[in-house]
Amino acid sequence: MAKSDSFFIRAKISGLTAGAFGQTSIDLGAYVDALGMSVLRIHRLSTQYIFGGFGSPTVAVANQEARANWQLTTQSQAALVDATDKSVISTGNLQSTNATAVANHYSFASQDVDINPEDWTNGYLVGVEQIYLGGQAGNFELECDIVVVLECTVEKLSSSAAMALALSQQ
Repeated sequence: MAKSDSFFIRAKISGLTAGAFGQTSIDLGAYVDALGMSVLRIHRLSTQYIFGGFGSPTVAVANQEARANWQLTTQSQAALVDATDKSVISTGNLQSTNATAVANHYSFASQDVDINPEDWTNGYLVGVEQIYLGGQAGNFELECDIVVVLECTVEKLSSSAAMALALSQQ
């Protein structure tokens, strides 16, 4: 099987607030088939942060900061994990600061994706039927939703890809 044309998978985790961790699963069963030797390759990942009705990332407390962290993993998690966890595909965050003396404002916002599939030579190979989008946010005026869009292809699992998969993660 040759590589497929790329397609997009979208996922959303909603209602993040007060620093509590939330998670949603992303079903890849239509693309990944262990018996048929079919795997998914994630080439790119883009992130969107939504506050209320597409509001701004306002910080609830004056002279403070707020942060929304997210992760995409091959295994379910109970909290945020770092890159030493072999299930990590991608992680990132949005940080917003309020340098004013007034609550519910923001002075600066910055997004960072610190691990991304496009950072790697051949993207990120996934051989499991579910992956997980998890995250947490705190100190924002409104609840935060985090949306990811994955650009993917499906390919036949070659022996070299199987070895790479075994060595890297699952």
